[in-house]
Amino acid sequence: MKFSSQTLRTFTTLHTWVGLVAGFGLFVAFYAGALTLFHHDLPLWQTPGAATALPAGLDDAQYLLDDVLATHAEARRHVGMTFPGADHPQPLAYWQAEDGSWRYAWPGQTGGSPTPPQTGLAELVNELHYSLGLPVAGVYVMGIVSLLYGMALLSGLVIHLPKLLGDLFALRPGRNLKQQWQDAHNVIGVLSLPFHLMFSVTGTLLCLVFMQMAVLDPLIYDGKALQAVPTAMDTAPLREASGIPAAPGSLRELHARALEVARAQGVANFEPVYLKLANGGDANATIEITGEASGTLGPLGAVALDVESGRVLASQLPGQRDANHATLSAAYALHFGEFGNGVVVWLYFLLGLGGAFLFYSGNLLWIESRRKRRQPQQLRAAVNMARATVGVCIGLCVAISVAFVAAQVLELAAPAMVDHGIRWACFVTWAACALWAALRRPAQAARELLWAAAISTALVPLAHGALSGDWLWLAAARGHWPLFWIDAMALAMAFGFARLAYASQRRARNGDPNSVWAN
Repeated sequence: MKFSSQTLRTFTTLHTWVGLVAGFGLFVAFYAGALTLFHHDLPLWQTPGAATALPAGLDDAQYLLDDVLATHAEARRHVGMTFPGADHPQPLAYWQAEDGSWRYAWPGQTGGSPTPPQTGLAELVNELHYSLGLPVAGVYVMGIVSLLYGMALLSGLVIHLPKLLGDLFALRPGRNLKQQWQDAHNVIGVLSLPFHLMFSVTGTLLCLVFMQMAVLDPLIYDGKALQAVPTAMDTAPLREASGIPAAPGSLRELHARALEVARAQGVANFEPVYLKLANGGDANATIEITGEASGTLGPLGAVALDVESGRVLASQLPGQRDANHATLSAAYALHFGEFGNGVVVWLYFLLGLGGAFLFYSGNLLWIESRRKRRQPQQLRAAVNMARATVGVCIGLCVAISVAFVAAQVLELAAPAMVDHGIRWACFVTWAACALWAALRRPAQAARELLWAAAISTALVPLAHGALSGDWLWLAAARGHWPLFWIDAMALAMAFGFARLAYASQRRARNGDPNSVWAN
């Protein structure tokens, strides 16, 4: 397939500017997204002794639910709770208070804490991924970034389609560094194109779902979209409280009933993960039990039961779902790698890091394309873009590693301050790195921040081992593989940052002096 030179120039311009506008946000989303794949393991890594704690049973979950319903009237309207299991050894209940804020309770703490236990790191990394750390509007910004991301992918495909096979595996090492970066950018972009298109579509869907509903409201829902949300998102039907008191119900019996319903519908490996209870303590109480089933693209499914009788009110299980629930479940699973086995998780992790490299290298290519080859003084735009790229992208890597180290220190020194402390550590470090890059020459800032990333990331397993006693070799010997892999991954990434720092130092010393990357 051939395109005219004018068409290629138009798509090249579109690809360049859309990539630059969205590139910083996408770097943050992909780097944090790669780490988000371990969100089930991060609470175990963060909290000393959590990996060896015995999981609670259904009786413990029952006691917690009964206490919450008896103590907090607002929880009786609607309360959620995780079942104890491998990902959540202890049950966790959560509900909305009268002021709209969320409250959490767990065994030994039923007073309604404003923050859940052991989840600070996982929540921070996930927040960076889906909202860039921005309050309120961040998720919508990320949705718009996902749309721009799709435009960059499609325009890049048009640019490289005419010479796709010839350049696909072309990695040409040598003195032409721009060609090397261009080849690496092209190969990663083309080989991972199907995954990136999927990330773009699912990211837009998940971030802008309510904005899409607002647009479609007058066209489809006749101004009643908000009333349609529960039916679209949940499995249990809405039922008004009857005002007749009733027993809270037996979790053990309802758990068994959900398994029975799932098996009757052909889902033999259904495993309940969490529940949502409406009208607790009322004769019209409804429970929705959501669980996972392996061997399906959208592993999450749900069974809704009448608490008093155990009667099935509705179900949305793999192979038996309506189109809406099947689409949402598949979109979530595809975006977060919540299907398949551990190979899928590691594949997504590599794709996340590869995506971060894609956007970082795109900025470097833009800077290189504007280099003045006959004079040391470079364009102000190129210098500023180099400083921004180093400060935002490498600064984020430093900031997340510092947050990991801070989590270990604060868990020992000030457990009550962990969640707030790691957020301050992350964002203050990120801002300091951006400021440092703005004040230094780009080559100096890149070298110094890459060494900072290498050192701070190497401190992650050292701090974990020294402060908790869970050195990675001991974690491996005890079979605590989540702890081992997080620390081993940090060491590997520290080595990678050190290699990049050394390459940056060598480029500044021996490379072309007419460049923003020269000393």
